Amino acid sequence: MWTVLDETGRQEIKVLKKTTKLTDKDLYAALGWLGREEKIKIEIEGKDIFVSLN
Repeated sequence: MWTVLDETGRQEIKVLKKTTKLTDKDLYAALGWLGREEKIKIEIEGKDIFVSLN
């Protein structure tokens, strides 16, 4: 996930899931880990959730 975000920048979470081919469980585990380490920024715009590296 880190590599994808580093290469592509800000991603909508649904697109990130398709790009990384992670399961829901693995996707949210990775987001939680990166969030805890303060490596990502999560933004909510309407019904969409975007993730980017800090």
